[in-house]
Amino acid sequence: MAHETVSRPLPPTIPRPQTRPWTLALLVLGLAVIYAYGWKVTQIDIGQLMTNAHLIRPLVRDLIRPDVLTWVPRTQAASAPLSYAVEGAPATPPPATGPRLQLSASVAQPGQPLQIRGEGFAANRPGQLIWTDQSGSSARGTEFRTDAQGSFTLTLPVPQMIGTHHRVTAEVTLEGRQLRPSVAARLVFGRLVETVFLALMGTTLAVVFAVPVSFLAARNLMARSPVGTAVYYVVRTVLNIARSIEPLIMATVFAVWVGIGPFAGVLALALHSVASLGKLYSEQIESIDPGPIEAITATGASALQVIRYAVVPQIVPPFIAFTIYRWDINVRMSTVIGMVGGGGVGFLLLQFINLLQWQQAATAVWGITIVVAAMDYVSAVVRERVV
Repeated sequence: MAHETVSRPLPPTIPRPQTRPWTLALLVLGLAVIYAYGWKVTQIDIGQLMTNAHLIRPLVRDLIRPDVLTWVPRTQAASAPLSYAVEGAPATPPPATGPRLQLSASVAQPGQPLQIRGEGFAANRPGQLIWTDQSGSSARGTEFRTDAQGSFTLTLPVPQMIGTHHRVTAEVTLEGRQLRPSVAARLVFGRLVETVFLALMGTTLAVVFAVPVSFLAARNLMARSPVGTAVYYVVRTVLNIARSIEPLIMATVFAVWVGIGPFAGVLALALHSVASLGKLYSEQIESIDPGPIEAITATGASALQVIRYAVVPQIVPPFIAFTIYRWDINVRMSTVIGMVGGGGVGFLLLQFINLLQWQQAATAVWGITIVVAAMDYVSAVVRERVV
């Protein structure tokens, strides 16, 4: 029996709307006008990239050679306390071996002759006295040279210094040099630690306020009554306004309010982070599974009980991930707000740039890069394991 081939009718084709040539031409012309105006307004000049390339060569050369390590002379040092007060600090016995410094009096007034004797230093080496006042400021004074036994004796008037309790230090230069972290590297390291903790404190303060605010900004929790809906819109509006203000502006305001320093940076980061985290937290609350909420609500539980047993278990992991990510962002942001008085390494970087100390500025830039990269890696690992 022959099989007949049944031909199926083809589905009807839906005609596509044809773009008229003049519409496409108007679109291209409009984009061309927009980009031509933008090119003019932003003053783009490709030629300057080539003709002025020689101006940045010294800058680039210094930026790729940060001031991290430096060769310094090997030294020996010994110190002794000196006071302007009636009773000075209790004298500590000099060490039995090594460099020792002794003063003829532990209490002396400015201008009074003071005999300074050093022993146990390297023989026949140059040295210098260093006077350190109560505020920690140091000033180099009289130079000397040790004798064949490694000793020296000086008699000189006591200088005028700030405060009442000071220290006299004898520093002797030895042969050879040693490699040590540069002054810029030590300053940058200290400021980087300050930057990380500045971001940490700002983020912690933000979490304390953002968590309760986020429940008020969640539509699925608040939009169940007219009052809740009104609270929802008010909180959302405040969060949007706060998020629209740049942290730089906040840092400037707080620097005027509480003074230049890391506290102003903490407040600026905290305020901006409250708005950002409040929005992220509330959106996460709005995306939770409504099933547990409906089940617990059906048992007659109160609103707080619904949040405790139906909402919180679903939001803790995302909240932790958002918080870690925000700390990462705040570390980057704190380097910028430091330039307007918010403390941290940004303030130090601005000083290096103003003094045209490009190698020292490169040290700060590389330090920021390393810290930000490390924070980005750590936050990515934590978020991957938590979520």
